[in-house]
Amino acid sequence: MRKILIVDDQKGVRRLLEELFKKDNWEVEVAIDGREAVEKVDEFLPDIILMDMKMPNMNGLEASRMILDRHGELDIIMMTAYGEMDVVKEALDVGVKRCITKPFDIINLRDTVNQMAKEKVS
Repeated sequence: MRKILIVDDQKGVRRLLEELFKKDNWEVEVAIDGREAVEKVDEFLPDIILMDMKMPNMNGLEASRMILDRHGELDIIMMTAYGEMDVVKEALDVGVKRCITKPFDIINLRDTVNQMAKEKVS
């Protein structure tokens, strides 16, 4: 079964994305910030991580850097606020595979995640 880790400090976003991916037969785990994401990656070993950029305790960029240092093969999609182009460049330099801007189209996000998962298998 495909596994996805959803990392966002907003409960509504986590719940929405969790329901969306469970309907698509993903095994879903959630984290409320970057620190929790780093802890969960080792035990859950997701195929893809959906990571919010701005979160308390540890932001998405710091968490992505730590995760990719240990698990360079993981695909991370960073969710950023519109206009944070410097953050997008830095995230891609760290090894994040894609960046999407909030607010995002949920269907496009689902299609992007499913396409990335398909590419990973082939």
